[in-house]
Amino acid sequence: MVEDIRLFLNYLAKEKKCSKNTLDAYHNDLSQLADYIASAKSKEAGGYEVEELGEEHLVSYMLFLKGKSYTVSTVARKIAAARTFLKFMAERGKVSKDLAPKLTAPRVVKAAPKALTVAEVQRLLAEAARLQTIDARRDRAMLELLYATGMLASELMSLNVEDLDMNQNHIKIINQRGKSRVIPMDKRIKDLMKDYIDSVRMKLLTKDKEKALFLNQRGERLTRQGFWQIVQSYADQAGITSKVTPRSIRHSFAVHRLKNGSDIHNIQEILGHAHISTTKSYKQA
Repeated sequence: MVEDIRLFLNYLAKEKKCSKNTLDAYHNDLSQLADYIASAKSKEAGGYEVEELGEEHLVSYMLFLKGKSYTVSTVARKIAAARTFLKFMAERGKVSKDLAPKLTAPRVVKAAPKALTVAEVQRLLAEAARLQTIDARRDRAMLELLYATGMLASELMSLNVEDLDMNQNHIKIINQRGKSRVIPMDKRIKDLMKDYIDSVRMKLLTKDKEKALFLNQRGERLTRQGFWQIVQSYADQAGITSKVTPRSIRHSFAVHRLKNGSDIHNIQEILGHAHISTTKSYKQA
């Protein structure tokens, strides 16, 4: 079963372009499944192979997980990993029938995303705009762009100058899976980004070949960790007591847009959600 899991992880990495964190989670969850199934047989027998699995083994595994002190979401994730793996095995003829439907995960009730109030966002952005130093002007450009687009911090930090199309007024985003989407820029954001590129980035730039949009003081691409610290710093300076993170700013974008009447399908496209149900959760916040 170990070799089957290795092939499955290789498929996720090469075909599905899953991130390292996702692959690590699948590896841990499926290794636990393999260990449990192996324990169902004597050590001399070497454990069950995938083709030997039956409904009784999967039912037993579900009961095993539910008997552990895991949260409901953890149990659901582990069962989802097993389902995906078994479906993959069935599609490749390794098992005679797809056993995935026999695994039923507990229903996870997702909490509404935590968003900042409009007033809190305004205070955060005002704090970033208070100073006119090179770093402060860069920071304002990043925070304004994040709140205007709702992109992920990783997407923001991955942006290159060429991803901003000033003629078409949009930004091209490529996520960790290599999928792209286009986010519109309004005139205010376009002007702000043009000013940043022409007047601020040029003063941070140390290498002509550097493509990154947002640079640190060494002229290199700013990291997610560096950006997170910047967000925290401005939140503290603004005296905001709510938890402020790049993700909470993304949530705020979606919640505020929807409350102002934006089309939910349009917000889904901008955020890059695969399922409309994910976007609908913002209407509950």
